[in-house]
Amino acid sequence: MFRLAYVPGVTPAKWVNVWTERMPGVPITLVAVPAAEVVGLLRNGGADAGFVRLPVDRDGLSVIPLYVETTVAMVPKDHAVAAVDEVTIADLVDDEVFHPLDDAIEWTARPGLPAFTRPATTADAVELVSAGTGILLVPLSLARLHHRRDLTYRPVLDAPQSQIALTWPTDATTDLVEDFIGIVRGRTVNSSRGRTPASPAKKPAQRQAQKPAQNGSGRRAVPAGRKKKGYRPR
Repeated sequence: MFRLAYVPGVTPAKWVNVWTERMPGVPITLVAVPAAEVVGLLRNGGADAGFVRLPVDRDGLSVIPLYVETTVAMVPKDHAVAAVDEVTIADLVDDEVFHPLDDAIEWTARPGLPAFTRPATTADAVELVSAGTGILLVPLSLARLHHRRDLTYRPVLDAPQSQIALTWPTDATTDLVEDFIGIVRGRTVNSSRGRTPASPAKKPAQRQAQKPAQNGSGRRAVPAGRKKKGYRPR
């Protein structure tokens, strides 16, 4: 069995599907875990590998950065931001912005005005945005995850971005972990770096040289219509 952890917003289905096709004899178990807990889970042996949001404490971990997500502003549908296609940090200077304790974005300077509270989770912050008490900046995948009919979102062009990575304990780099790394990197079954080799191609059957037939005397038989060498008609 292979145990794969993932944080909110990450959708591991495409990699899991490849694993299922390529490794039918090894079941894969998905472990959904809050972003703040995934590193501890990996270090404690609760999963073999996991998708995390960077930055994380990399001590004892191997990390492969995968992709960067657009940062968006989640706002009520009647907010001024909803009337434009995209915004900048400067456009939000007069807005109260929630900064949840599990914020997925690493800020050097928080945008907008401090909100009246720091929600414990992004989900709690979304509820407060829906109540019209502020706005929230999150990675695009989290905006989609927490989609509500009364909310919308717009890209924030100059905001820091969240990056997704695959990570696992370095001293627990098993063959199964290597197999999953190959899948995430897009290696095919026939890849020279993959562990699962393709079935060797069968060599074409070689034609066996046909031995000339012999007559009963042990001499080579002469095909009909062909004359023996040196034969002359009388």
